[in-house]
Amino acid sequence: MKREDFGLEAHEPVAHTTRRPVTIKAMNEDERPQERALAHGIQSLTTAELLALILRVGQPGMPITDLCRQLMNDNGNSLLTLERRSREELMLTKGIGKTRALQVEAIMEIMRRYQRESVEKNSDKPHRIHSSKSIYERMSPRIANLDHEEIWVLLLNNRNEVVKEFKATSGSAVASVFDCKMIIKRALLENATGLAMCHNHPSGNLLTSPQDDQITRKLHEACRSMDIRMLDHVVITVNGYYSYADQGKL
Repeated sequence: MKREDFGLEAHEPVAHTTRRPVTIKAMNEDERPQERALAHGIQSLTTAELLALILRVGQPGMPITDLCRQLMNDNGNSLLTLERRSREELMLTKGIGKTRALQVEAIMEIMRRYQRESVEKNSDKPHRIHSSKSIYERMSPRIANLDHEEIWVLLLNNRNEVVKEFKATSGSAVASVFDCKMIIKRALLENATGLAMCHNHPSGNLLTSPQDDQITRKLHEACRSMDIRMLDHVVITVNGYYSYADQGKL
């Protein structure tokens, strides 16, 4: 069948229907996050629009602002929820592939590092532990919003300055794999004279469990036998913290 049968001239090109991704540049000017930020300030943008400003390019038929709104909707419009998502979970949102998922992960990591930097203002000086609050402020950006439990140990010198911090255990049943001997060994190798332990509760519940009490007693006794001061065991959540020392349980 000839092209003329369709009423087309032989020289007319066949139209292509390939749809290109919708960029911020292609959007109406009053809808562009960049123009709105320049006109009204970056604070005027929604969280989805801030993400759109960074991710830049949407999907065919879906502007990047719509894609980012969908991403936030899929996560309850909560950055705390978004931070907990794995790469695979982020990619469940239509239009979020590996590259965009990595970009979102990078944003979350920058947030965490900013929080830690605000605590460690004097990076040239060791961070001193002087209360349960100082442990919480140091470790909260790292573990408070994780979707699994992690136990961390801070090794201290005579001035209660942190000489080393390390993750002791990680997983859904940290108490069952808690290695007290390994912690004491690390403390001795670093010539630490004191230590503090902390772990997170992904549920946000500040109540301690019998397992929490058990590992606290176990480490406290081991520290005492090796003449190492155990300052505290702090349970950290996004809702706050619980201190064994503050409650007189050490």
